[in-house]
Amino acid sequence: MTDQAHPVEGGKPAAPRGRGSEARGSGSASRGDADADSRTLGAGANLHERVLDAVGRDIVSGALPPGVVVTTEELRGRYEVSLSVVREVVRVLESLGMVRPVRRLGLVILAMSEWTILDPLVIRWRMALRPARLLRSLTELRVAIEPEAAALAAAHAEPGEAEEILLLAARMRAAGRTGDVEAFLTADAAFHRAVLRAGGNELFASFDTVVAEILAGRTAEGLQPTHPHPEALQWHVEVADAIGSQDRERAREAMAKIVARAFDEMAPVWADVPREG
Repeated sequence: MTDQAHPVEGGKPAAPRGRGSEARGSGSASRGDADADSRTLGAGANLHERVLDAVGRDIVSGALPPGVVVTTEELRGRYEVSLSVVREVVRVLESLGMVRPVRRLGLVILAMSEWTILDPLVIRWRMALRPARLLRSLTELRVAIEPEAAALAAAHAEPGEAEEILLLAARMRAAGRTGDVEAFLTADAAFHRAVLRAGGNELFASFDTVVAEILAGRTAEGLQPTHPHPEALQWHVEVADAIGSQDRERAREAMAKIVARAFDEMAPVWADVPREG
């Protein structure tokens, strides 16, 4: 826990420690932290994005643990930015369920059970910290959702949507055969996004960003082969063909094979990782 943050004890905040120059962010340690954040997040992001990323990662990592209370002034000092930037960041974090403002007290850092856990930002911050654990959770969710999404697409996809899915499957096959990993990942994410959206279920459609993060995380962990297995490529074509033929069961079965293989290929990454308590 930092000098600026202080936990809630008995409904009241404990007295903060070190409320001098360190709390105002004028010490060399806070400057070093800000420099480290800039190097980690990249110079291309604007200030708001960099600070949001830094605070989000600190909450996810436990550097700002649940139950701790901070003020906007303390955050300004910690990250060495203006109060206007801090307020913008706080608004986003509040919308994600990661902080809660308390009148005359400050901002309470909330536990993960309160977060909007499937928001792409939260997924990205968690993936940067504990990729194996998150990949397991997301892949288990994917196994449960995507086969049924494919069946719905077979029942409800418009002709143009079915044609797009078939085209994306062909692009995946071409990229996989030539070993173009970047092109394959782009086509793969677009394929699964199109299937999730084609069924006309808005909740399944909202899962598309989650699948994109899973695929990106798989590649980042070195689990994406340069040349995907021919069977996996063919299963994508079978999903597309089944959707075009309005064959729900065949679409469901082919997608189930795709996600089951993905799960099996990634399973060694999380084999020794305990589940969330």
